Amino acid sequence: MLFAALDGLNYVLVIALVAMGLVVVFGLMNVINMAHGELFLLGAYTLSITEMLGGSFWLGLILAPLLLAVVGLAIEELVVRHVYHRFLDTILATWGLSIAIKQAVVLAFGPQSRTASPPFDFAVEIFGAPYPAYRLFVMAVSVAVIAGTFLLFFRTRFGLTARAVIANRRMASCLGIDTRRLDRLTFAFGAALAGLAGAVMAPLMSVDPQMGLGFLVPAFLAILVGGTGHLAGVLAGSVLVGGTDTVIARLWSPVVAQIVVFTLAIVVIRLFPRGVVGGRERR
Repeated sequence: MLFAALDGLNYVLVIALVAMGLVVVFGLMNVINMAHGELFLLGAYTLSITEMLGGSFWLGLILAPLLLAVVGLAIEELVVRHVYHRFLDTILATWGLSIAIKQAVVLAFGPQSRTASPPFDFAVEIFGAPYPAYRLFVMAVSVAVIAGTFLLFFRTRFGLTARAVIANRRMASCLGIDTRRLDRLTFAFGAALAGLAGAVMAPLMSVDPQMGLGFLVPAFLAILVGGTGHLAGVLAGSVLVGGTDTVIARLWSPVVAQIVVFTLAIVVIRLFPRGVVGGRERR
């Protein structure tokens, strides 16, 4: 039972890590990045290819967010900035980009799955039973990055500036804030979070061109359930979505778990249009 809870916590934290990048971009730029799952995918491939070329896991783990930050800057400059003020166009543009990235990966590396090796494969005894140390490492990395993101947005000048733009972009621009530069940095930061999540999860799953979708959908649901306007909502939504999925999958099956999670999301969105953290909509 304890190990099931730990596995569930692992899943919740990774969903929160993926969703954090999504909600930062949406909150500041009002852009729904449908290619976020493919950025997760590129992070996993970065780690796998680094190991294949003889590099270490740690090198791949460092390269993944750095490379994805550069990719994020390129996507923002070439695609996203041209459709900022057309909400539906951002969805279509990033969805098309996700398809292009996925097909490019297939052409470059083939449709077959790849593997990545963890830096250590020993187990830690918890109450007399072994539990994989790498899963504990994944949880520690997720907690550290999530905490760092909260500190960045609530305890730094950059975060204060970002929250000012979220509150009123036009007024922030009138006060001298370079919103264009902030948009670039924000999209790069969101892409880096996706790349890091993909890299850290690569040793625990099959690295293939379809892996991004498996985390993109739960991340979107977590944001909708928790609330799109709150970083704290990501955590609440991740706990509800990831926890429900893990429990139901163990009691019944993954298919039943998906049905329950989608039903839960529909009910929560109906009762709390702004998410559980945002509360009920006042009339």
